Amino acid sequence: MRALATAAAAATGVVAAPSSPALFRLRLVVTPRASLGHCRASSSSARSPRKGCYATTMGDETSTSVATQSQDPAAAVGAGSVKQQLSKLVIASLRTTVPEVEVEPMVEVCTAKFGDYQCNNAMGLWSKIRGSGTSFKNPNAIGQAIAKNLPPSDIIESTSVAGPGFVNIVLSNSWVAKRIQDMLVNGIKTWAPILPVKKAVLDFSSPNIAKEMHVGHLRSTIIGDTLARMFEFSNVEVLRRNHVGDWGTQFGMLIQYLFEKFPNWEEIGSQAIGDLQTFYKASKHRFDGDPEFKDRAQQAVVRLQGGEERYRAAWNKICEVSRNEFDLVYKRLNVKLEEKGESFYNPYIPQVLEELDSKGLIKESEGARVIFIEGHQIPLIVVKRDGGFNYASTDLAALWYRLNVEKAEWIIYVTDVGQQQHFDMFFSAARLAGWLPDPKEKKFPKTNHVGFGLVLGSDGKRFRTRSTEVVRLIELLDEAKSRSKSELLQRLTENGKIVDWTEEELENTSEAVGYGAVKYADLKNNRLTNYTFSFEQMLSDKGNTAVYLQYAHARICSIIRKSNKDVEELKLSGAISLDHPDERVLGLYLIRFAEVVEEACTNLLPNVLCEYLYNLSEMFTRFYTNCQVVGSPEETSRLLLCQATAVVMRQCFELLGITPVYKL
Repeated sequence: MRALATAAAAATGVVAAPSSPALFRLRLVVTPRASLGHCRASSSSARSPRKGCYATTMGDETSTSVATQSQDPAAAVGAGSVKQQLSKLVIASLRTTVPEVEVEPMVEVCTAKFGDYQCNNAMGLWSKIRGSGTSFKNPNAIGQAIAKNLPPSDIIESTSVAGPGFVNIVLSNSWVAKRIQDMLVNGIKTWAPILPVKKAVLDFSSPNIAKEMHVGHLRSTIIGDTLARMFEFSNVEVLRRNHVGDWGTQFGMLIQYLFEKFPNWEEIGSQAIGDLQTFYKASKHRFDGDPEFKDRAQQAVVRLQGGEERYRAAWNKICEVSRNEFDLVYKRLNVKLEEKGESFYNPYIPQVLEELDSKGLIKESEGARVIFIEGHQIPLIVVKRDGGFNYASTDLAALWYRLNVEKAEWIIYVTDVGQQQHFDMFFSAARLAGWLPDPKEKKFPKTNHVGFGLVLGSDGKRFRTRSTEVVRLIELLDEAKSRSKSELLQRLTENGKIVDWTEEELENTSEAVGYGAVKYADLKNNRLTNYTFSFEQMLSDKGNTAVYLQYAHARICSIIRKSNKDVEELKLSGAISLDHPDERVLGLYLIRFAEVVEEACTNLLPNVLCEYLYNLSEMFTRFYTNCQVVGSPEETSRLLLCQATAVVMRQCFELLGITPVYKL
């Protein structure tokens, strides 16, 4: 169980096992030898227009690099994001301009009037080569050379050099238009970014067996699902893992209570357990207040772990009832997971601890067996005083399995930020064992803890019911759908359009809007922050909400329908032109979609995609306000831009786990 905690801290990422068959370089050096690039976009790609252009870096790493053809056929010329394609051209130029210097391409989105993208390598190069007898007199001269040495390409319309060597790049309108039209013909999947891994594990949701899912599980489930969807869209094989808490001492308590409360439990089956929440509370109350029952419960654990058939059967029944309850939530959220709980990894723990012990990592401390981690005052306990295993021992076994059996290159854990210290120590122990290299090496596979903040109520405290109980997730989702349907019915009744809707349409739309509103309200926030849960705000049709975005998408669909044109035929016979300034702005933003998905994956931040989606809807509104579509001389081109916007919006919805609606 990825238990919820209240401490707030930043999530940290580390990298993993050097022995992996696929090692990827995050740093792309400009040398003739083949190297593998880490595809990472800067935060500027999905932001609102800003004044000026600059490169975003993390340490000494630029935010852009390129996957080479040697890694994947999809990385051939023309594949990858616009930034990746421009970076390939910049690499060629840098090899000609400064063949003796190792440097990585620094290409960023430029929102100033001088260009669409910008290469920012000149100043960094100048600091490396000045005083070395170079013929370059200043950074501007280096920038001029970089611009001059760019290979001929249909992508670039023109270049200019500003200030200390900033190379401004203007994209060709015809190339941008062709890229959009190619996407319409061949599908949005052709805009999938190229990521530097082939297989990833997403460990998320992870509720406890015999406890109902509550609002605290919402963030892990939604964030984890969105990350999985983005990786899958990027052609990464994702192992969606539900690390449920299905093992441990609490099962002795539950099984013993089941035996004593319902001696004939095998005959009445699930009815014996009934309401999970009530069953768990009753057994816990008995455990805490009855010492003799507690002793019997502890013996039940021993019998369960010893494999006694009767105890295993009871355990399986409790797990089955829980899974059925979990599935009701997952079905509403349209989330798919494969369960591999604590019990799955339990058999691997002894051999993993034996390996760690053989490497001299495990020490005795106050009756427990621990691993001392530099920089932490407390050790990582891997065997408790009573000889039992714990979260750390299970997590180490799971990591070993994921690295050595499943061969994952990126292992991502989605839990609350309160567990940051646990993951810091757990990852450090794995590095000490030689499973993970030093983070500075920036090799794959790697591990990350994706932390998230709390869901708060209107009082600023942890979101609970009036009776101070945690909010059951299934009830919250049902209320979101109910409120959505009420508002939809009221609006359709007021505008007289209720007669145009079937009951099935009302039901499906209410579900899509209600559930989507809950998801988007969570995902649009930086996951590290707390956010306040408010049905009123999330179901509003104004501002940055899922409801507003659904209306924006439905409006685009309406524009296309009212044109009475066959868009499928127009894709093949028509052509896109970007002569009006707002057409060009929209077109440029559309083709940045791949970079945004790349950034969201690299930084594990779904809010980046939400911000792009909202900005795209705003740019479309500006385009539609200033550019007549139906009945204009440019109708065909503009209808294709409408369709492209709708396609990209729908793909954003899909990645966020939201079902788009086509009329509202």
